[in-house]
Amino acid sequence: MRLIPKDEGFFELFDGLAVLMTRSATLLNQLFTDPGQLDRYVVQIKEIEHQADDITHEIMNRIDRSFVTPLDREDIHLLATRLDNVVDLMDGTARRAKMFHITDRKEPAKELSRVLVAATEQIALAVTSLKDARQVQVIGREMKRLEEEADAIYSAAVGALFEGTPDALDVIKWKELYDNIEHAIDEAEDVLNVLESVSLKNS
Repeated sequence: MRLIPKDEGFFELFDGLAVLMTRSATLLNQLFTDPGQLDRYVVQIKEIEHQADDITHEIMNRIDRSFVTPLDREDIHLLATRLDNVVDLMDGTARRAKMFHITDRKEPAKELSRVLVAATEQIALAVTSLKDARQVQVIGREMKRLEEEADAIYSAAVGALFEGTPDALDVIKWKELYDNIEHAIDEAEDVLNVLESVSLKNS
């Protein structure tokens, strides 16, 4: 008989982080779809980043306070950190868009951020399915497909930037934005890899 119960509150906190990550990705997609509202989206994404930091901080504190955790402490720390990193990357992308005074809409940025939204939705699904290793593996395969789709969009987008006689500043700013969105998608795939590992260890 277990005298000290496991602290199951971590799962709710992970759910909260995953929800915030999906909201941030959706706002980033809206930013690149409607750059005329850029300032508003940047502020909203920053607010979400602060909320994600608060949840991450609570997870770290909870690790120290809990006698028995439902997952290995190292896994809890790693998962929280990786989830927060994705939110940070999206915030950084939004801030760069503002720094670069983006006013025009480029379809590749819209498409890449659409894939990012789908990737974060898969993470949110995997977090809620953490106790079902088979389901998380299925989600992992879908995440791999999304990552490959993003790679194809990114390669075509960067190639298009250098066609003809492009404006150098335009190339610099858009390549950095494409790089940032792709990096966020790669980090999302890393989160899913952690979730697969954790679910297998605890199945």
